[in-house]
Amino acid sequence: MHPKDLRIEDYTYLLPDDRIAKYPLATRDASKLLIYKDGDISEDIYHNIATHIPADTLMVFNQTKVVHARLLFTKPSGGVIEVFCLTPHDQYTDIQTAMLQKGKVEWECLVGGASKWKHGMVLQLINQTPYFTLSAKISDRSPGAYTLTLEWDNRGLTFAEVLHYAGKVPLPPYLHRNAEASDETRYQTLFAKEEGSVAAPTAGLHFTQEVLQSLSDKNIHSAFVTLHVGAGTFKPVKSETMAEHEMHAEWIEVSIDALKQLKANLDGKIVAVGTTSLRTLESLYWIGNKLVNGENFDAHSIAITQWEPYEQKNNCTSSEAINAIIAYLQEHKLNKLITRTQILIAPGYTFKIVRGLVTNFHQPQSTLLLLVSAFIGTSWRKVYDFAMGNDYRFLSYGDGCLLWRKPL
Repeated sequence: MHPKDLRIEDYTYLLPDDRIAKYPLATRDASKLLIYKDGDISEDIYHNIATHIPADTLMVFNQTKVVHARLLFTKPSGGVIEVFCLTPHDQYTDIQTAMLQKGKVEWECLVGGASKWKHGMVLQLINQTPYFTLSAKISDRSPGAYTLTLEWDNRGLTFAEVLHYAGKVPLPPYLHRNAEASDETRYQTLFAKEEGSVAAPTAGLHFTQEVLQSLSDKNIHSAFVTLHVGAGTFKPVKSETMAEHEMHAEWIEVSIDALKQLKANLDGKIVAVGTTSLRTLESLYWIGNKLVNGENFDAHSIAITQWEPYEQKNNCTSSEAINAIIAYLQEHKLNKLITRTQILIAPGYTFKIVRGLVTNFHQPQSTLLLLVSAFIGTSWRKVYDFAMGNDYRFLSYGDGCLLWRKPL
C-alpha cells in the first residue's frame, strides 16, 4: 500500500486529558523509559539509558533552540491580537539570516483574532526592558497564515533579540496553560544552540549532563544536527487518507563534520534522539540519492517533498548518499548543508540510516504516530497500550521510549 492510501483513523487511541503531562518532572532524567526490542518491552528511567545502548553507537541529537514565538500586540482600541511567528519569508536563505535582521523583517505567522485586524491597521507592542516599540502590519494573506512586516525602532537589536525580550515561550496548545518562568529552561534542551524552533525537540528534554557523561563513558558517541521545529508538528491530520494531507516543510542544518561522523557509523548503530533528528537523517539519504542520480538539487527550495521517498528510483547505498552530500559541500566550499525537508515517514517507508529511536509518546492521528508505526510496525499499539496501562505520562513533558527496529 502506498502511504497516500493510509487512513488516519487506523492510527488512533484514547488519550484522556489527565494522561497528558502538563508540567515536567522535577528532574529531567527521572522520566520513565520504555524499551522496545525484538517484540519485548522492558522498563527503566532515562538516567540509565546508557545501559540499553551498545558501545560505539552514534546518538544524533537536534540542537535547535526554541524562540519566544508568541507576540501579543495591542490594537488602537486596546484589544489584544496574538501573533505566532512560524517561519521566515521565502526571501531569506535560512532561518539564521532572518533571525539576524535588524530593524525590519518579513515573517509567516498565525494570527489569533485576525478578523478584528482591519486592512491597513498597524499594531504595536511596547517592550520596557530594553525599551523598544515593535509594530506589525499585514503584507500578504494566504489560507491559514499571514505574511507580516515586523519593524522595531531599536535598530541595534536583531530579530532574535526582539523575540527574546518581547515574546513568550510557545508551549504546545494541548497543555492548556500559559507559559511560566520554569518553562524558560525546562522547555529547552541542555544542548540547544541554533535559534529557530517554535516547539521543542522533546525527546532531548530528558537528557542531563550526567546522562550525556554516562553515554560518553560507555564510548557512545554524540553528533548534533538541526531541524527547526515548526508549528506544523501539532497540525492534526484532518483528511481521511494521507493523500490530502500536506506535510509542513522545516529547515535543517547539518555540518560537514556531522556528515563525516554519520559516514563512519553507517553499520546499524545510529540512534536518533527524537523524530526531528530521525527526519533529518532520513532526509539526508534522499538528498544524497538525488545527487548520486544526477538530479537537480536546489538547497534554497524544499529539498525533499513529502512523497519523494516513495517515488525516487535507482536507490543508492547510505554510504554513497552521505559521500555525495560531503562532495557537494566541498565542491561549493560550504561547511554545512542548509535546506528544507517536507519528508513524511509513514508505514511503507524503508529506513536507510536510523536503527534506534528515542522519542516521547505522540498524539493520536498525528504524523508522528505514523512515523512510529513505520519504525516498529503494528507493535506501536502494543507499546502505547503498555504505556497507557502502566501510568506513563504522555506528550511533550511526558515520559518516553527507546525503540529498536528490526534490521532488514
